[in-house]
Formats: sequence, C-alpha cells, structure tokens
Amino acid sequence: MKSVRVVAAVGAYGWGAWGVLAAGWLSWEATGPSAAARAAALLFLAAAIALGAAWHVPNVKAATGIALTGGLVVAAAIGGIPRSALPETWTVPGYLACGIAVAVPAILGIARLPEPVRRGLVGASVGVQALAVAWALSPAGVALLGPVGWLGRVWSGAPADARDAVTLADPWPADADTAPLVLAVVAMVLAWAFRGGPHRPLALSGALTLAWATALVLPATLELPYGAALLAQGVTTAATLAAAAYGRLGATPEPASPLPLTALSLALVTSVHLVLLSLATETATLAVLTGLTALFAAMAVAVALTDRLAPICGPVCAAACTAYAAALACATGASLGWQPHHIALLVLVVPATAALLAARLKDAALTASVEVTGAVAGLPAMALAITDLPTLALVLALCGVIAAGTAVRPGRRQAGYAAAALFLLATWVRLASWEVDVPEAYTLPVTVPALVVGVVRRSRDARVSSWTAYGAGLSVTLVPSLVAAWGDPDWPRPLLLGAAALLVTLVGAWHRLQAPLLLGSTVLALDALHELAPYIVQVAGALPRWLPPALAGLALLALGATYEQRIRDARRVREVLGRMR
Repeated sequence: MKSVRVVAAVGAYGWGAWGVLAAGWLSWEATGPSAAARAAALLFLAAAIALGAAWHVPNVKAATGIALTGGLVVAAAIGGIPRSALPETWTVPGYLACGIAVAVPAILGIARLPEPVRRGLVGASVGVQALAVAWALSPAGVALLGPVGWLGRVWSGAPADARDAVTLADPWPADADTAPLVLAVVAMVLAWAFRGGPHRPLALSGALTLAWATALVLPATLELPYGAALLAQGVTTAATLAAAAYGRLGATPEPASPLPLTALSLALVTSVHLVLLSLATETATLAVLTGLTALFAAMAVAVALTDRLAPICGPVCAAACTAYAAALACATGASLGWQPHHIALLVLVVPATAALLAARLKDAALTASVEVTGAVAGLPAMALAITDLPTLALVLALCGVIAAGTAVRPGRRQAGYAAAALFLLATWVRLASWEVDVPEAYTLPVTVPALVVGVVRRSRDARVSSWTAYGAGLSVTLVPSLVAAWGDPDWPRPLLLGAAALLVTLVGAWHRLQAPLLLGSTVLALDALHELAPYIVQVAGALPRWLPPALAGLALLALGATYEQRIRDARRVREVLGRMR
C-alpha cells in the first residue's frame, strides 16, 4: 500500500506541475483578456486543488508548502488578465497587486483558514513582492551608481535632465517607469503588515530603505530637470538624517532599534550620491557641498545640545561635516583657479577649525570624531602641496602647530609626538627644497641643545621616556644624514655616520635607553647595508645559481627546527626592550 501511495503522489504532483506550467504558459502568451481568462480558469482549478489539499494534509510543513504554491498560482491567474490588456510597463505592478491581494484573507482573518494555509498564502504574497522589488532594483541601481561617471567629466556641463545625469555609462532599463510605484507600494505594505510586534523595528527599517529607493529613482523616472533632481536628493538627505536623529523618539522603536543606524547610513549614501551628481557643473558642486556642510553641522550641533536625539548621529554628522568642508575648500580653490599647493593652504583651515572646536566640545565621542576627521583632513592638504616642496614644508609645519595646540589640552599629550614628527618632516622637506648637500650643518645646532634639554629633563624626572627626551633630537640629524649617505658615492660621510650611530647604540645599550638603542641600531644597519650592497651583489653573482636557494632552504629548516627557541628569544628581546624607557 505504501508503494501505491508513493506512485500516486508522484503521479499527482508530476501531472499537476505539468498542468500548472502549461496553464501558466497559456496565460503568459495570451494576447487578450478572453484568452487570459481561459488560462486563469485552469490556474484557478489548480489553485483550488492545492489549497484543498493543504487544508487536509496533516503534515504542517507539507501543508504550508502546498498552500504557498496555491497562492502563487492564484496570483499568476489573476495577474495574467490585466497583463494582457495593459502596457508592458504595468506588468509587474499588476502581478504585485495580485500578490498582495492573495494575503489579504490570511492577514485580516476574513476566512477561518488553518494556520498552514494562512502561512502559505502569506509566503506566496511575500515571494511575489520580493520578485517585484528585485525587478525594481535594476533602475534603482542605475540611478544610484550612474553619477560615478561624473568623476571623469567634472564640470563638463549640466545634463539635459535627471535621467541623462545617471545614464552616463548604462542605459535606462526599458519599461521601468513604474519602478517607483512598486517600491513605494511594498514599503507601505511592509509598514502596515508589521503595525506591532517584536519585528516592527526591523520592518520599519526595511520600509524606510524602500521609501529611500523610491525617492532615489523617482527623478530619473520622471525625467525631472537637473536642478530639480539635485533639490530632490537634497531633501531626501535631510529627511533620512532627520529620521536617524529622531527615530528613537517614537513609541515603537526601542533604543536598540536598527532604524536610526539604517537611516543614518542612507543619509550618508544619499549625500555622496548628491555630491557625485553635482560634479556636472561648478555652481552645483559649490552649492551642494556648502549645503551638506551646513546640514551635517546643524545636526551635529542639535545632537550636542539635547540628549533626546540618537547619540550615534553626533559623531557621524561631525565627521561628515568635516569631510564635506574639506571637499568644499578644494572645490573653492579650484573654482578660483588656484594651483594645487595654494589650495592646500586653504584646506588647512578645516583641521585648524576642527582643533579649535574640539577644545570647546564637552561630549567625548563628538570631540574624538572632530579631532580624528580634522587630522585626516590634513592629509589632502599634504597631498596637494607635494608638488611644491617649500609649500609642503609650510603645510607640515602648520599641521605640527595644530597638533602641538591639541597636545596642550588635558588627555591629549600623545598629540605631541605627532607634532614633533611633523616639525621634523617640515625641517627635512625644507632642507631638500634648499638642495642642501651638508644637512648636518643645519641639524646639529638643533640636535645638541635638544639632547641637552632631554638630559636635564630626565635628571629631574626619571620616569620620562627616552623617546620624549632624546627621540626628536637624535632623529633631526640621523635621518637626514642617512638619506644623504645613501646618495653619497664617497666614503667619509657613511663612515662618520656609522661611527656616530654605533656610539649612540652603545650609549643606549649601556644606559638601557630604548630610543638611542633602536634609532642608532637602525641607522647603523641601514648604513652598513648601503656600504656592503655592492660587495654582496658581486659575491652573489659569482656563486652558482642553485646556491642561494639552497642556503635559503637550509636557513628555513634551521629556523623551523629551533622555532620554539626563536620564539622564546624574541619574547626575551621584547621584554628587555619593554623594560627600557
């Protein structure tokens, strides 16, 4: 009997699937409402059989699957009728409406449906909506990624309309004019279906994302003017940013809701999309960057003044404001026709302003965000000034001043190391711009008093690190001398530098000072490598070709055999260096 049931089930499912596919093909190929209605009648018969079977099947999973199939067949049956009569652009919205209608009895409880049947119908509706959203993602992707093409055509002229602005590389999908409608409808259904319950915050995040996609694709779909498209994306940025800040004030979203983070991410993506879109014209770029800087600054201030807003918005908005301010400085300089190294000085206004604002802020996260992004904003200034060494030296020195001013504040003394490094770099770049052949004549008068000051300070406070006392003073002379020695074909400079580095290394080892030991040994090793490199090349050329790989293999075998001992040696060296100051 069991084998008979198996054969009957296989036959029923097989012939049923074949019949559904045949009826579905007839519905898809129907050229008019009457032909579609005949195919729909066949599909309704198949759906009735499936739902009736699901009503009586005792296995819950099997019943749910059969009901899901029946729901999909019902959606295909109803959707085929308007598809045959309406233009192709309305095919997906028609099927979407039918898919939503399938789940209405299950959600509203119109009929006393068993739980598996109800779940199957809801699952079928979700599947239809997911397919509709997947279809609408194609124009949304073109609208989102299309403006990237303006990076290669900056300020080349305004496009004819919003669709031309996003189709620089890829064409606009055919029959996609109803994509915004599909996205908006699914967003409303998602928000309505989860009016309560534990999944509502996640559903609201999904609905917000779909609504954002609708706003993103709508200007290109309607072929709005270029200026109107920029204004629409600006309004979308402001709306999503407001949703990020005020999202947790409602009664439904909890503090751990993903809604604020989702809205904030969408706001940042939209702002970047808006900047790329504005690169078509000079006026649009300056206006958009100014507006975004003001928008994110206002939101950061609002978060700083009240504790009722989502706290994550403050640091992120402050960082975005600083980034867009730096971009605005670059765009302003380019608009004025300045050289890149002159624009670098204008960009430095951003990190200087960030350092001043950070000193007055009280929120720790907001302060750290402003400081970090302000420091990062100094990197474009250095990159812009790299073509002119005197200006680069000035930029490095000004960055050092900003870092030194930050180090004066309580809890920011570590910035003093960055200030010292920037001042050293500025000195070396200035020497290079002067084409100095004997850098020691300029560096030794700085090194000697710096070392004296370091000795006096350590004599008064033995807890002071050797890097703080001697690191800057030694680096001022050792590094430029090493660079000069690597380009010097004569032997006196490398010999004197090696002797000085050896002396510094021995002093550091004798007095257990980390900075002289590491700096001296590093310079000594590099100086020796430079002097021995020609002889190493000659010896390597005289040896058989198989010998270096063989020696390398032996070295690896020896290292592997004594791996644990080498690890212990490395740990002891680290401990010894760690005990040094």
